[in-house]
Amino acid sequence: MRLKLTIAYDGRPFAGYATQPNGNTVQDRLEAALAEVVKEPIRVHHAGRTDAGVHALGQVVHFDAPETSSMNPFNYLPALNSKLPPTIRVMDCEEAAPDFHARFSAKEKTYQYRLSLAPVLPPLDAGLAWHLPRQLDPVTLEEALALYLGEHDFRNLCAKRGNETADTDYCRTISRSDFETTPDGYLLTFVGNGFLYKMVRMLTGTAVQASQGRLRLDEVSDLLDDTNSEGRKPPLCAPADGLTLLQVSY
Repeated sequence: MRLKLTIAYDGRPFAGYATQPNGNTVQDRLEAALAEVVKEPIRVHHAGRTDAGVHALGQVVHFDAPETSSMNPFNYLPALNSKLPPTIRVMDCEEAAPDFHARFSAKEKTYQYRLSLAPVLPPLDAGLAWHLPRQLDPVTLEEALALYLGEHDFRNLCAKRGNETADTDYCRTISRSDFETTPDGYLLTFVGNGFLYKMVRMLTGTAVQASQGRLRLDEVSDLLDDTNSEGRKPPLCAPADGLTLLQVSY
């Protein structure tokens, strides 16, 4: 039986989502909890990696339950949560089709990024928002975010992992890129068919720089679809603090 889990986590205590040698990642903790529950090692497959400090409310993973397990999907929820730290919660567990894949079956992902313009960042917001006490121009912020809509080559608005090749595909389609006003700042929303490494953080950092008057809108536009990135100064990468993977759509 293939099972689909929706998980939420506070990214602050972990070295990112994907497994690492030191074992302090969300995936490591989840797989350790699964191994305790089913009494054998289990590998989970995720919709996408999140960096250290990035949060999730709707990360999706799948795994194949061992044939020896008689547990139904409903029972996995309390069993796993009893083994996980309180900063990781399994929010839902359901049976999936045999060909379902958390990553390759995904149609869209939704990320949100929180900006705080408060003069002083409240301590309970530390790690949950990018603190920008300098005011932003909301009109320019809106115009900069709108430039990302549609299909573009985003090679200049992502970080490189070091395993890229000449055939690496940097094209992604963004269907939503906007913001809403909150009591202390702005909440940015990005929806797309996929996102490259640190892409949302660079989209955010670039739009913020434009709204602060540090980049012209034509300079933001020039970052898109320019396949010659050699020698180009990388854009500002916003901190992980304010970023949350909100939802994965199938």
